[in-house]
Amino acid sequence: MSLETHDRPSITNGLAQWAVSMEPAAEDLVLADRALLDTVAVGLAARAEPILSIAAVLSEEAQWAVACHIIDFDDLHMPSTTHISTVCVPVALSLGAGARSYLAGAAVMARVGTLLGWPHYAAGWHATTTAGAIGAAAGAAVALGLDADGVGRAMALAVPAAGGVQRSFGTDAKSLQVGFAAHAGVRAARLAAAGASADLYAVDDWIGLLGGSAEQVDLSGTASIPDGLAIKLYPCCYALQRPIGAAAALRAQGIDVSSIQRIVVRTPRVSVKPLIHSRPRTGLEAKFSLEYAVVAALLEEHIRFDTFSDEQVGRPEATRLVELVEVDLTEGGDQLLHGEVEVEVHTAGGVRRGALAYPPGSPQNPPTGEDLRLKIEDCLTGIPVQVGDITWASAAGLLRTYLTRAPG
Repeated sequence: MSLETHDRPSITNGLAQWAVSMEPAAEDLVLADRALLDTVAVGLAARAEPILSIAAVLSEEAQWAVACHIIDFDDLHMPSTTHISTVCVPVALSLGAGARSYLAGAAVMARVGTLLGWPHYAAGWHATTTAGAIGAAAGAAVALGLDADGVGRAMALAVPAAGGVQRSFGTDAKSLQVGFAAHAGVRAARLAAAGASADLYAVDDWIGLLGGSAEQVDLSGTASIPDGLAIKLYPCCYALQRPIGAAAALRAQGIDVSSIQRIVVRTPRVSVKPLIHSRPRTGLEAKFSLEYAVVAALLEEHIRFDTFSDEQVGRPEATRLVELVEVDLTEGGDQLLHGEVEVEVHTAGGVRRGALAYPPGSPQNPPTGEDLRLKIEDCLTGIPVQVGDITWASAAGLLRTYLTRAPG
Protein backbone atom coordinates (compact mmCIF):
# COMPACT_ATOMS: atom_id res chain seq x y z
CA MET A 1 0.00 0.00 0.00
CA SER A 2 1.44 3.39 -0.96
CA LEU A 3 1.50 6.34 1.36
CA GLU A 4 -0.83 9.26 0.72
CA THR A 5 0.74 12.06 -1.29
CA HIS A 6 0.22 15.72 -0.46
CA ASP A 7 -0.09 18.64 -2.84
CA ARG A 8 0.56 21.32 -0.21
CA PRO A 9 3.39 22.16 2.19
CA SER A 10 3.43 20.28 5.47
CA ILE A 11 1.88 22.03 8.44
CA THR A 12 4.88 20.75 10.41
CA ASN A 13 7.28 22.70 8.26
CA GLY A 14 5.24 25.88 8.62
CA LEU A 15 4.94 25.54 12.40
CA ALA A 16 8.63 24.69 12.76
CA GLN A 17 9.75 27.69 10.73
CA TRP A 18 7.41 29.90 12.72
CA ALA A 19 8.72 28.54 16.04
CA VAL A 20 12.35 29.12 15.07
CA SER A 21 11.89 32.60 13.64
CA MET A 22 9.38 34.03 16.11
CA GLU A 23 10.41 37.11 18.06
CA PRO A 24 8.37 37.26 21.28
CA ALA A 25 6.61 40.56 21.84
CA ALA A 26 6.60 42.25 25.23
CA GLU A 27 3.15 40.89 26.02
CA ASP A 28 4.34 37.37 25.14
CA LEU A 29 7.15 37.65 27.66
CA VAL A 30 4.77 38.93 30.33
CA LEU A 31 2.51 35.94 29.69
CA ALA A 32 5.51 33.57 29.82
CA ASP A 33 6.67 34.98 33.15
CA ARG A 34 3.17 34.65 34.61
CA ALA A 35 2.93 31.08 33.31
CA LEU A 36 6.29 30.26 34.90
CA LEU A 37 5.28 31.67 38.27
CA ASP A 38 1.86 30.02 38.25
CA THR A 39 3.11 26.62 37.04
CA VAL A 40 6.13 26.31 39.32
CA ALA A 41 4.15 27.43 42.37
CA VAL A 42 1.45 24.85 41.61
CA GLY A 43 4.10 22.18 41.18
CA LEU A 44 5.72 23.06 44.49
CA ALA A 45 2.32 22.89 46.17
CA ALA A 46 2.13 19.25 45.05
CA ARG A 47 5.49 18.31 46.55
CA ALA A 48 3.98 15.85 49.06
CA GLU A 49 1.71 14.08 46.59
CA PRO A 50 2.34 10.29 46.74
CA ILE A 51 2.41 10.01 42.96
CA LEU A 52 5.76 11.82 42.86
CA SER A 53 7.48 8.91 44.58
CA ILE A 54 5.88 6.51 42.12
CA ALA A 55 6.88 8.77 39.21
CA ALA A 56 10.54 8.77 40.30
CA VAL A 57 11.27 6.27 37.55
CA LEU A 58 10.44 8.94 34.96
CA SER A 59 12.70 11.59 33.49
CA GLU A 60 13.15 14.95 35.19
CA GLU A 61 10.82 16.88 32.91
CA ALA A 62 8.20 14.15 33.24
CA GLN A 63 8.32 14.23 37.04
CA TRP A 64 7.92 18.00 37.02
CA ALA A 65 5.03 17.87 34.56
CA VAL A 66 3.25 15.32 36.76
CA ALA A 67 3.74 17.55 39.81
CA CYS A 68 2.52 20.65 38.00
CA HIS A 69 -0.69 18.90 36.94
CA ILE A 70 -1.64 16.45 39.69
CA ILE A 71 -3.60 18.93 41.83
CA ASP A 72 -5.34 20.38 38.75
CA PHE A 73 -4.47 23.99 39.52
CA ASP A 74 -2.51 24.76 36.34
CA ASP A 75 -3.45 27.15 33.53
CA LEU A 76 -5.56 26.33 30.47
CA HIS A 77 -5.75 27.45 26.83
CA MET A 78 -9.45 27.56 26.03
CA PRO A 79 -9.51 27.25 22.20
CA SER A 80 -7.48 24.04 22.32
CA THR A 81 -8.74 22.81 25.72
CA THR A 82 -5.14 22.11 26.71
CA HIS A 83 -3.09 22.75 29.84
CA ILE A 84 -0.20 24.32 28.02
CA SER A 85 2.17 25.38 30.77
CA THR A 86 2.21 22.11 32.70
CA VAL A 87 3.88 20.58 29.63
CA CYS A 88 5.92 23.43 28.20
CA VAL A 89 7.36 24.98 31.37
CA PRO A 90 8.96 21.74 32.65
CA VAL A 91 10.36 20.99 29.20
CA ALA A 92 12.04 24.39 28.91
CA LEU A 93 13.41 24.32 32.46
CA SER A 94 14.75 20.77 32.22
CA LEU A 95 16.85 21.81 29.22
CA GLY A 96 18.17 24.97 30.85
CA ALA A 97 16.09 27.15 28.56
CA GLY A 98 13.81 30.08 29.21
CA ALA A 99 10.84 32.02 27.95
CA ARG A 100 11.61 31.62 24.25
CA SER A 101 11.64 27.82 24.40
CA TYR A 102 8.44 27.90 26.44
CA LEU A 103 6.70 30.23 23.99
CA ALA A 104 7.77 28.17 20.96
CA GLY A 105 6.39 24.98 22.49
CA ALA A 106 3.27 26.72 23.76
CA ALA A 107 2.62 28.33 20.38
CA VAL A 108 2.80 25.00 18.57
CA MET A 109 0.76 23.19 21.23
CA ALA A 110 -1.96 25.85 21.10
CA ARG A 111 -2.22 25.74 17.33
CA VAL A 112 -2.12 21.94 17.03
CA GLY A 113 -4.70 21.61 19.80
CA THR A 114 -6.93 24.17 18.10
CA LEU A 115 -6.64 22.28 14.80
CA LEU A 116 -7.79 19.12 16.55
CA GLY A 117 -10.66 21.19 17.90
CA TRP A 118 -13.46 20.58 20.36
CA PRO A 119 -14.67 17.39 18.59
CA HIS A 120 -11.31 15.81 19.51
CA TYR A 121 -11.80 16.63 23.19
CA ALA A 122 -15.49 15.76 23.10
CA ALA A 123 -14.62 12.33 21.70
CA GLY A 124 -12.76 11.58 24.92
CA TRP A 125 -9.15 12.40 24.05
CA HIS A 126 -6.99 14.17 26.64
CA ALA A 127 -5.95 17.06 24.41
CA THR A 128 -3.22 18.20 26.80
CA THR A 129 -1.33 15.00 26.10
CA THR A 130 -2.09 14.63 22.40
CA ALA A 131 -1.22 18.18 21.37
CA GLY A 132 1.21 18.35 24.29
CA ALA A 133 3.67 15.82 22.91
CA ILE A 134 3.96 17.79 19.66
CA GLY A 135 4.30 21.13 21.45
CA ALA A 136 6.87 19.71 23.86
CA ALA A 137 8.94 18.47 20.93
CA ALA A 138 8.93 21.93 19.33
CA GLY A 139 9.86 23.67 22.58
CA ALA A 140 12.60 21.16 23.36
CA ALA A 141 14.02 21.39 19.83
CA VAL A 142 14.19 25.19 20.07
CA ALA A 143 15.88 24.82 23.47
CA LEU A 144 18.48 22.54 21.86
CA GLY A 145 19.14 25.12 19.15
CA LEU A 146 17.82 23.09 16.21
CA ASP A 147 16.91 24.74 12.92
CA ALA A 148 13.47 24.56 11.35
CA ASP A 149 14.17 21.17 9.78
CA GLY A 150 15.26 19.79 13.16
CA VAL A 151 12.22 21.23 14.93
CA GLY A 152 9.96 19.67 12.29
CA ARG A 153 11.61 16.28 12.59
CA ALA A 154 11.26 16.44 16.37
CA MET A 155 7.53 17.14 16.04
CA ALA A 156 7.13 14.19 13.65
CA LEU A 157 9.12 11.89 15.95
CA ALA A 158 6.77 12.76 18.83
CA VAL A 159 3.67 11.55 16.96
CA PRO A 160 3.82 7.91 18.20
CA ALA A 161 3.61 9.13 21.81
CA ALA A 162 0.86 11.71 21.25
CA GLY A 163 -2.00 10.00 23.10
CA GLY A 164 -4.05 10.01 26.29
CA VAL A 165 -7.74 9.68 27.17
CA GLN A 166 -10.18 11.32 29.58
CA ARG A 167 -11.10 7.98 31.10
CA SER A 168 -8.02 8.49 33.28
CA PHE A 169 -9.48 11.62 34.90
CA GLY A 170 -9.78 11.25 38.64
CA THR A 171 -6.80 8.87 38.82
CA ASP A 172 -3.01 9.21 38.88
CA ALA A 173 -2.96 8.30 35.20
CA LYS A 174 -4.18 11.77 34.22
CA SER A 175 -1.09 13.57 35.49
CA LEU A 176 1.17 10.71 34.41
CA GLN A 177 -0.12 11.15 30.84
CA VAL A 178 1.05 14.76 31.00
CA GLY A 179 4.46 13.59 32.16
CA PHE A 180 4.62 11.14 29.28
CA ALA A 181 3.87 13.97 26.83
CA ALA A 182 6.64 16.17 28.23
CA HIS A 183 9.14 13.31 28.09
CA ALA A 184 8.06 12.32 24.58
CA GLY A 185 8.81 15.82 23.36
CA VAL A 186 12.27 15.96 24.91
CA ARG A 187 13.08 12.47 23.67
CA ALA A 188 11.96 13.34 20.14
CA ALA A 189 14.01 16.55 20.12
CA ARG A 190 17.13 14.73 21.26
CA LEU A 191 16.66 12.10 18.58
CA ALA A 192 16.24 14.83 15.97
CA ALA A 193 19.38 16.55 17.26
CA ALA A 194 21.24 13.23 16.85
CA GLY A 195 20.18 13.06 13.21
CA ALA A 196 17.10 10.81 13.22
CA SER A 197 15.04 11.23 10.07
CA ALA A 198 11.26 11.62 9.94
CA ASP A 199 8.51 12.41 7.45
CA LEU A 200 7.11 15.81 8.34
CA TYR A 201 3.72 14.85 6.92
CA ALA A 202 3.37 12.39 9.82
CA VAL A 203 1.98 15.26 11.89
CA ASP A 204 -0.42 16.30 9.14
CA ASP A 205 -1.70 12.75 8.73
CA TRP A 206 -1.98 12.26 12.51
CA ILE A 207 -4.11 15.42 12.78
CA GLY A 208 -6.34 14.12 9.99
CA LEU A 209 -6.69 10.68 11.58
CA LEU A 210 -7.86 12.35 14.78
CA GLY A 211 -10.47 14.37 12.93
CA GLY A 212 -8.67 17.68 12.66
CA SER A 213 -7.81 19.71 9.60
CA ALA A 214 -4.17 20.63 9.06
CA GLU A 215 -5.20 23.03 6.29
CA GLN A 216 -6.74 25.44 8.79
CA VAL A 217 -3.60 26.37 10.74
CA ASP A 218 -3.25 30.12 11.25
CA LEU A 219 0.29 31.44 11.43
CA SER A 220 -0.66 35.02 10.67
CA GLY A 221 -1.27 36.15 14.23
CA THR A 222 1.44 37.90 16.19
CA ALA A 223 0.60 36.46 19.61
CA SER A 224 2.53 33.35 20.60
CA ILE A 225 -0.53 31.97 22.41
CA PRO A 226 -3.73 33.12 20.67
CA ASP A 227 -6.45 34.22 23.10
CA GLY A 228 -4.17 33.93 26.13
CA LEU A 229 -4.31 31.54 29.06
CA ALA A 230 -6.93 31.05 31.75
CA ILE A 231 -5.56 31.00 35.29
CA LYS A 232 -7.33 28.74 37.76
CA LEU A 233 -8.28 30.25 41.09
CA TYR A 234 -9.75 27.00 42.41
CA PRO A 235 -7.63 23.79 42.54
CA CYS A 236 -9.80 21.55 40.34
CA CYS A 237 -10.86 20.94 36.74
CA TYR A 238 -11.37 24.11 34.71
CA ALA A 239 -14.93 23.03 33.93
CA LEU A 240 -15.68 23.61 37.62
CA GLN A 241 -14.31 27.16 37.84
CA ARG A 242 -17.55 28.73 36.56
CA PRO A 243 -20.02 26.65 38.64
CA ILE A 244 -17.94 27.34 41.75
CA GLY A 245 -17.93 31.05 40.97
CA ALA A 246 -21.70 31.10 40.55
CA ALA A 247 -22.34 29.11 43.74
CA ALA A 248 -19.84 31.20 45.71
CA ALA A 249 -21.71 34.36 44.73
CA LEU A 250 -24.91 32.84 46.11
CA ARG A 251 -23.19 31.86 49.33
CA ALA A 252 -21.99 35.44 49.74
CA GLN A 253 -25.65 36.53 49.80
CA GLY A 254 -26.18 34.47 52.93
CA ILE A 255 -27.71 31.01 52.66
CA ASP A 256 -28.56 28.72 55.57
CA VAL A 257 -27.09 25.50 54.20
CA SER A 258 -28.89 23.43 56.83
CA SER A 259 -32.21 24.47 55.29
CA ILE A 260 -31.30 23.62 51.68
CA GLN A 261 -33.90 21.33 50.14
CA ARG A 262 -32.89 21.30 46.50
CA ILE A 263 -30.02 22.52 44.29
CA VAL A 264 -30.46 22.86 40.53
CA VAL A 265 -27.54 23.50 38.18
CA ARG A 266 -28.40 24.52 34.62
CA THR A 267 -25.50 24.49 32.20
CA PRO A 268 -24.68 23.51 28.62
CA ARG A 269 -23.89 19.81 28.24
CA VAL A 270 -20.66 20.71 26.45
CA SER A 271 -19.39 22.50 29.57
CA VAL A 272 -19.43 19.37 31.73
CA LYS A 273 -17.65 16.99 29.34
CA PRO A 274 -14.76 16.19 31.73
CA LEU A 275 -16.93 16.05 34.86
CA ILE A 276 -17.30 12.30 35.03
CA HIS A 277 -17.79 11.75 38.78
CA SER A 278 -21.26 12.68 40.03
CA ARG A 279 -20.79 10.95 43.41
CA PRO A 280 -17.08 11.28 44.17
CA ARG A 281 -15.46 9.04 46.75
CA THR A 282 -12.00 10.61 46.77
CA GLY A 283 -10.47 14.04 46.49
CA LEU A 284 -9.15 13.27 43.01
CA GLU A 285 -12.60 12.25 41.81
CA ALA A 286 -14.09 15.37 43.41
CA LYS A 287 -11.91 17.54 41.16
CA PHE A 288 -14.12 16.28 38.30
CA SER A 289 -17.49 16.42 40.05
CA LEU A 290 -19.98 19.17 39.25
CA GLU A 291 -22.22 18.17 42.13
CA TYR A 292 -19.49 18.23 44.77
CA ALA A 293 -17.94 21.48 43.54
CA VAL A 294 -21.22 23.37 43.77
CA VAL A 295 -21.90 21.97 47.23
CA ALA A 296 -18.38 22.84 48.41
CA ALA A 297 -18.79 26.43 47.20
CA LEU A 298 -22.02 26.72 49.18
CA LEU A 299 -20.40 25.28 52.30
CA GLU A 300 -17.02 27.04 52.30
CA GLU A 301 -16.01 30.69 52.12
CA HIS A 302 -12.81 29.85 50.26
CA ILE A 303 -12.17 26.88 47.97
CA ARG A 304 -8.67 25.71 48.77
CA PHE A 305 -6.56 22.57 48.65
CA ASP A 306 -8.27 20.97 51.65
CA THR A 307 -11.63 21.25 49.89
CA PHE A 308 -10.54 18.38 47.66
CA SER A 309 -9.16 16.11 50.35
CA ASP A 310 -10.68 12.69 50.88
CA GLU A 311 -11.83 13.78 54.33
CA GLN A 312 -13.72 16.83 53.10
CA VAL A 313 -15.32 14.91 50.26
CA GLY A 314 -16.65 12.37 52.74
CA ARG A 315 -18.00 14.80 55.38
CA PRO A 316 -21.67 14.10 56.17
CA GLU A 317 -22.92 17.58 55.30
CA ALA A 318 -21.33 17.43 51.86
CA THR A 319 -22.60 13.96 51.05
CA ARG A 320 -26.12 14.97 52.13
CA LEU A 321 -26.16 18.03 49.90
CA VAL A 322 -24.64 16.22 46.91
CA GLU A 323 -27.74 14.02 46.87
CA LEU A 324 -29.89 17.15 46.52
CA VAL A 325 -28.13 18.38 43.36
CA GLU A 326 -30.04 18.14 40.07
CA VAL A 327 -28.24 18.88 36.81
CA ASP A 328 -30.23 20.28 33.89
CA LEU A 329 -28.15 20.15 30.70
CA THR A 330 -28.85 22.13 27.54
CA GLU A 331 -27.58 21.32 24.07
CA GLY A 332 -25.29 23.26 21.74
CA GLY A 333 -21.87 24.86 21.96
CA ASP A 334 -18.34 23.80 21.21
CA GLN A 335 -16.22 24.70 24.25
CA LEU A 336 -16.20 24.60 28.05
CA LEU A 337 -17.33 28.21 28.49
CA HIS A 338 -20.27 28.09 26.09
CA GLY A 339 -23.31 29.98 27.36
CA GLU A 340 -23.51 30.38 31.10
CA VAL A 341 -24.13 28.38 34.23
CA GLU A 342 -27.06 29.01 36.56
CA VAL A 343 -27.22 27.73 40.12
CA GLU A 344 -30.58 27.65 41.86
CA VAL A 345 -30.81 26.94 45.59
CA HIS A 346 -34.15 26.07 47.21
CA THR A 347 -34.38 26.57 50.97
CA ALA A 348 -37.17 26.77 53.51
CA GLY A 349 -37.02 30.53 53.06
CA GLY A 350 -37.33 30.63 49.27
CA VAL A 351 -35.27 30.30 46.08
CA ARG A 352 -31.98 32.01 45.24
CA ARG A 353 -30.54 32.07 41.72
CA GLY A 354 -27.17 33.11 40.35
CA ALA A 355 -25.68 32.96 36.84
CA LEU A 356 -22.15 33.37 35.49
CA ALA A 357 -20.67 33.40 31.99
CA TYR A 358 -16.93 33.85 32.64
CA PRO A 359 -15.22 32.65 35.81
CA PRO A 360 -12.61 34.74 37.59
CA GLY A 361 -9.22 34.03 36.04
CA SER A 362 -10.52 33.53 32.50
CA PRO A 363 -9.08 35.69 29.69
CA GLN A 364 -12.37 37.62 29.62
CA ASN A 365 -12.25 38.11 33.40
CA PRO A 366 -8.51 37.98 34.13
CA PRO A 367 -7.07 37.45 37.59
CA THR A 368 -6.05 40.53 39.48
CA GLY A 369 -2.57 40.89 40.87
CA GLU A 370 -4.04 40.17 44.27
CA ASP A 371 -5.75 37.02 42.99
CA LEU A 372 -2.46 35.70 41.66
CA ARG A 373 -0.50 36.74 44.75
CA LEU A 374 -2.89 34.92 47.08
CA LYS A 375 -2.83 31.81 44.93
CA ILE A 376 0.98 31.72 44.78
CA GLU A 377 1.36 32.34 48.49
CA ASP A 378 -1.11 29.56 49.23
CA CYS A 379 0.86 27.22 46.98
CA LEU A 380 4.16 28.10 48.67
CA THR A 381 2.89 27.69 52.24
CA GLY A 382 5.38 25.73 54.32
CA ILE A 383 8.48 26.16 52.17
CA PRO A 384 11.05 28.99 52.27
CA VAL A 385 10.36 30.21 48.75
CA GLN A 386 9.16 33.70 47.88
CA VAL A 387 7.37 34.85 44.74
CA GLY A 388 10.49 36.68 43.61
CA ASP A 389 12.56 33.48 43.86
CA ILE A 390 10.77 31.93 40.87
CA THR A 391 12.56 33.08 37.72
CA TRP A 392 13.59 31.35 34.52
CA ALA A 393 17.14 31.24 35.88
CA SER A 394 16.28 29.78 39.28
CA ALA A 395 13.12 27.71 38.82
CA ALA A 396 14.83 24.50 37.71
CA GLY A 397 16.90 24.50 40.89
CA LEU A 398 13.77 24.88 43.00
CA LEU A 399 12.04 22.02 41.21
CA ARG A 400 15.07 19.77 41.63
CA THR A 401 15.18 20.59 45.33
CA TYR A 402 11.52 19.95 46.09
CA LEU A 403 10.13 17.73 43.34
CA THR A 404 12.70 15.50 41.68
CA ARG A 405 12.92 12.06 43.25
CA ALA A 406 15.76 9.62 42.73
CA PRO A 407 14.56 6.36 41.12
CA GLY A 408 14.18 3.55 43.61
